[in-house]
Amino acid sequence: MVDHLANTEINSQRIAAVESCFGASGQPLALPGRVLLGEGVLTKECRKKPKPRIFFLFNDILVYGSIVLNKRKYRSQHIIPLEEVTLEPLPETLQAKNRWMIKTAKKSFVVSAASTTERQEWISHIEECVRRQLLATGRQPTTEHAAPWIPDKATDICMRCTQTRFSALTRRHHCRKCGFVVCAECSRERFLLPRLSPKPLRVCSLCYRELAAQKRKEEAEEQGRGSPGQLAHLAGAVCGASSGDDDDSDEDREGSGDGDWPSHVEFYTSGVSWSAFHS
Repeated sequence: MVDHLANTEINSQRIAAVESCFGASGQPLALPGRVLLGEGVLTKECRKKPKPRIFFLFNDILVYGSIVLNKRKYRSQHIIPLEEVTLEPLPETLQAKNRWMIKTAKKSFVVSAASTTERQEWISHIEECVRRQLLATGRQPTTEHAAPWIPDKATDICMRCTQTRFSALTRRHHCRKCGFVVCAECSRERFLLPRLSPKPLRVCSLCYRELAAQKRKEEAEEQGRGSPGQLAHLAGAVCGASSGDDDDSDEDREGSGDGDWPSHVEFYTSGVSWSAFHS
């Protein structure tokens, strides 16, 4: 690793450059002992379609965002503490290569690199940083992870009822528990998922039944330690049907800065390195 870079001028300049590219929309990144280990463009599989994203690997966090002008301006900054990260390499297919999944309790998503070499570099560097961060904090690896959202184009029909066909008038929705693409009728329910949000979120009918059953079981076990009125109030607060619509456009907001990245340009050109790691 590159602990010797901590508190050096070159490291401070690199971090300052990243902060400058995100501008006022980003969070301050410079902290004592923080080191920028690597950076590069990865393809993130978003809800609508795969999109290029800029990634920065620090010794304690992973930062990514949308590209407005490459190496000059980024937006929609996301910061992931590395002690929350688990990686899962994905199998190769003819259409999808050099992929792996980044999993956390709040969000999981798939990314791909320009080459097998870059993929392995990213995975090995992230895993080493995670190992060191867990050792430093004394935390155990996270065992519960959010389900990745299945891309919209993966299905033309609801993945629960298998009857509703999506169209310009019939919207796709995503279950926040399983990540399936579902219709409005199959995702009328809301349930509180504390790891993801402080407010109840859209879930599909199957996940709602499973979550509600689990909640009833937990409440039954709590009967001796709380009054029925308290439990009824708790149950009402965590689940229920809704005729309204919650915000189903997480990825759309994240990709709001993609307009200046030419959609017709190949993300990766052979012979060009899209990632760099510092030593």
